[in-house]
Amino acid sequence: MTNAKFQINQVAIYALVLLGLIFVFVLSPLSSKPLFAFQNYPCQQPSSTSTPADPTVVGDELETALAGASTENKTVIIAVVNKAYVEGGYDKPLLDLFLDSFWLGEGTRWLVDHLLLVTVDQTSYDRCRFLRLHCYKLKTDGVDFDGEQLYMSQDFINMMWRRTLFLLDVLKRGYSFIFTDADVMWLRNPFPRLNNLSVNETIDLQISTDQFNGNDRSESNNINTGFYMIKSNNRTISLFELWYDRRINSTGLKEQDVLVNMLHEGVFRELGLNLRFLNTLYFSGFCQDSRDIRAVTTVHANCCRTISAKAADLTAVIQHWKRFQNSATNETGMLKHDACSGSWKDFKFGK
Repeated sequence: MTNAKFQINQVAIYALVLLGLIFVFVLSPLSSKPLFAFQNYPCQQPSSTSTPADPTVVGDELETALAGASTENKTVIIAVVNKAYVEGGYDKPLLDLFLDSFWLGEGTRWLVDHLLLVTVDQTSYDRCRFLRLHCYKLKTDGVDFDGEQLYMSQDFINMMWRRTLFLLDVLKRGYSFIFTDADVMWLRNPFPRLNNLSVNETIDLQISTDQFNGNDRSESNNINTGFYMIKSNNRTISLFELWYDRRINSTGLKEQDVLVNMLHEGVFRELGLNLRFLNTLYFSGFCQDSRDIRAVTTVHANCCRTISAKAADLTAVIQHWKRFQNSATNETGMLKHDACSGSWKDFKFGK
């Protein structure tokens, strides 16, 4: 009798289990979805022939990349790289040195979360994805930008103008940004100095200088477009539109030369732009060294022609920075850039 009851109980249990399975896979409204959806998800590598989304469409690839890197107030850090920056160099490629500076700098590690790396070829894009950074592959209309673009070569000039057009697109989307060349070492967080403004003061553009004349409002400062912070508004968008349009009648000039001409012609004043020029004491470069490593925020390998020379001297900057951090006396010393000084040998414009 006991065995019969046990068998009946077993049959009842099996029947309940069967009814439950029928409900889950047949009657339930969730049954149209596989229980383990990832089993049917294809594992694909990024396509090297994929066409970038139309930049006029909201929610396209660029918008997704910008939103992913942006702060809450729609501010991003943007750098543009190509194959030469991720493979060429000295002991390390320039991109690796650039990222090392964020790791070694004071208060800079978290800023990488807001860095958008804009790549102009498949190699640099693949490297960016491997490093798990925020990446965007810039459409270049079949132009090959993957090799080293020597200073003032035609390919160099073309790449600078393509960069300007891209940054105009970013401004039009309502994003403010710091643009930084990848040969800029970020030794300290620049935002405290860039945001050190008077009450109710708004600066449209804060731009680095090759030589600083002591007055951060003087238009005679020699500007450098390798590092600047810009706010997205009608004034800055108009500036970039005028700037890009001038390329047509500026044969042989790089985009920075054209912007300098616009500054001296009074275009900035006509647009009502509030402009500040950055002191090389804090935003330093090889054109004019900072006098005090205890104050320096960024170091730019400007006044330097080749990637190998930039990498050699920026490696020395990183080594000097490490010694400074580990020194009990915090000795300042002078940053040397002998390789960059020698990179101008036999230089001719347009060659």
